[in-house]
Amino acid sequence: MRKLMAEFFGTFVLVLGGCGSAVLAAAFPQMGIGFAGVALAFGLTVLVMAFAVGHISGGHFNPAVTVGLTVGGRFPLPQVFPFIISQLAGAAVAGAVLFLIASGKADFDVVASGFASNGYGEHSPGNYNLLSCMIAEGVLTALFLIVIMGATDKRAPAGFAPLAIGLALTLIHLIAIPVTNTSVNPARSTGVALFQGGWAISQLWMFWLMPVVGAALGGVIYRFLLEKAE
Repeated sequence: MRKLMAEFFGTFVLVLGGCGSAVLAAAFPQMGIGFAGVALAFGLTVLVMAFAVGHISGGHFNPAVTVGLTVGGRFPLPQVFPFIISQLAGAAVAGAVLFLIASGKADFDVVASGFASNGYGEHSPGNYNLLSCMIAEGVLTALFLIVIMGATDKRAPAGFAPLAIGLALTLIHLIAIPVTNTSVNPARSTGVALFQGGWAISQLWMFWLMPVVGAALGGVIYRFLLEKAE
């Protein structure tokens, strides 16, 4: 239960901090933080929550990471489903809190704003087509898993894993925000799509499929090509 609560809380902070920065601060008149600020917000949330509760649950905060670590031989299969449920619950509660905050603005329109949802085609920030978005999500999630497994390898310098993982997520967002608004995390996508509704729900399948496939691929690559055999 402590592990599940840690995953709930960590995912809650990730979605509230990362998506909150996109919804509330990215385009704030004359002082908006822009893409770089949003990317940094996502990286910082993972970094601080990995330090805060990572020692309790492992600090996944992401269903794709849980799947990838399982495929990579780092996480027990029976715990996958409970972890994912906890992550989704944390993301949904964060989406609700963010909606309550954002709706206090007089001209706020959750549908028109997009509510930091991930999308492809006409709902991609840069109008990238489905294939481009699928490649971006799959490849970047695979790279994220390789960083996570490498940074937490027992041969890696001790104590630096949260920093490496947080910076990796920042870099991934700097690359992919114009493409898909950056998911690499099905819980993050789901938490805001539930409130945006419409197109965000209809396109959500891709932001489950490709991060999970990419994470599994990253887990396989690290486990069989990079990890030192005992």
